[in-house]
Amino acid sequence: MTDDRLRQLGPRQQKGEPVGMYSVCSSHPAVLETAFQQANADGSELLIEATCNQVNQGGGYAGMTPAGFVRYVRDLAGGTGFPHERLLIGGDHLGPHVWRKEPAESAMAKAITLVADCVAAGYAKIHLDAGMPLGDDPGDRISMAVSARRTATLCRTAEAARTRQQRDTGWPVYVIGAEAPVPGGSLVDADRVPVTRPEEIRDFLEVCRRHFIDAGLDDAWERIIAVVVQPGIDFGETGFAPYDREKARPLSRFHDVLPPGMTYEIHGTDFQPPDSLSRLVEDHFPLLKTGPVLTFAFREAVFALSQIETEWLGGKKGVRLSEIRTIIDNEMHQFPDFWASHHAGDAEEVRWRRAFSFLDRIRYYWPRPGVEAALSRLLANLNRPIPLPLISQYFPDLFPAVAAGELPAEPQFLIRHRIRAALLPYARACMMAT
Repeated sequence: MTDDRLRQLGPRQQKGEPVGMYSVCSSHPAVLETAFQQANADGSELLIEATCNQVNQGGGYAGMTPAGFVRYVRDLAGGTGFPHERLLIGGDHLGPHVWRKEPAESAMAKAITLVADCVAAGYAKIHLDAGMPLGDDPGDRISMAVSARRTATLCRTAEAARTRQQRDTGWPVYVIGAEAPVPGGSLVDADRVPVTRPEEIRDFLEVCRRHFIDAGLDDAWERIIAVVVQPGIDFGETGFAPYDREKARPLSRFHDVLPPGMTYEIHGTDFQPPDSLSRLVEDHFPLLKTGPVLTFAFREAVFALSQIETEWLGGKKGVRLSEIRTIIDNEMHQFPDFWASHHAGDAEEVRWRRAFSFLDRIRYYWPRPGVEAALSRLLANLNRPIPLPLISQYFPDLFPAVAAGELPAEPQFLIRHRIRAALLPYARACMMAT
C-alpha cells in the first residue's frame, strides 16, 4: 500500500527506529518536479500536501480545487517518470481557517465541504485542524472540547466521503491538533518559542477520543497516525529558532505513552540545519513539513541567474534582458496583500526584506503572468552553457560539479540542483535517501 510508510512511522518510532517522512508543502512546479527527482533517486515514497489557503473549493491562492490539485500533481509526477503508486497527496490545516472570521455555522459548513472534496479527490492524508476561534466564538481561544467536537465533525464528513477504493485500502489516515507555528513562519524572538507541554497533548487526545467514539468514529480513530506538536522551532524574516533537544525532552519522552501507532507531526522546520532535522527524527518528531525553504532556494537560484544575465549579456546588441528583479519588485509593490503584514520598516528596509527574507513571500508572485514571462525570458537568454567563471562567482557551491562535468552549466539544472540541495537533508534525516 502507498501509505505503508506513514502508517508504520508510529510503531517503528515506538520501537526506537529513527525513521521519518517529509512532506513537501508547495504547488511550485520546479519544487515539485525536483522533489519527484529526489524521491525517484531514493526509490522512496513522496508526500505532497496543500494547505487550506492554498487549495480549496474556491480555488485558493494556487487557483486550484482539491480535484484540480490532484490532477496537477499527478501530471507533474508522470512527466518526471515518478510512479503514482509511490505518490501520496495530503491536505494541511483542513478546517475552517480560511473562513474563521465568519460565524461558526457558516465557517464549519464550508470546512465540511473542503474536507469532503479533498477526500473525494483522493487525498490520502488529512490534517484536521479546528483549533481556531471562529467569528462568533467568545474570546481569542476555544476550549479543547469545542476543538475536539469540531474535529470529530470534520472527520465524520471525511469518512462519509470515502470512495470504495479508499474503504478497501483503509485510508485516508488522519493527523489532528493545531500546535503549529503560523504557516509561512512567525518567529519574533528565538528564545521564546514555546514547546508543547505533554499534559496538553494527553488532555487533548483524551477529549478527542471521547468525541470520536461518541460519533461512531472508532475505525477512524485507529487511523489517526499523528498529533501536531510544537518542539520549539520556527523561522522569521532574518533568523530561525534551532531545535533544542533539552527543551523538547519532556515532549519527546511523552511519545512513549501516545496511543499505539501514533506519533508526532511538526511544522515550521524550514531553515533548520541538517543535524537538527536528524535530531528531530531521532527524538520522535518524524513527520517533517517543509516548503518555504524550497521556494527560497528557487528564488536564490533565479536571482543568481539574473546577475549572470546582466554581467554576461548586458552589453550585447540585440539582447533584451529579462529584468526579472525589477518586474518582481513592481508586482509586489503593486499587489502587496501577500507581504504587507509581514515586513515592517522604512521603504529601503522593506524593499530588501521582501526580496531576501526567509519568509519568502515572493513565492506567491511566481505564477503572475508578468513574472512568468520574465522568468521565461531569463531562461531563454541563458539557454546555453554559462561560462565557468560566472558559475564560480554566482553558484560557488555548484562550481565543483559543473567543472567536473557532473552538472550541466545550464539554468534549469542549476535551479533544480539548488532546490535539491535544500531537500536532501530532509531525505537523509528521515532515512529515505539512498
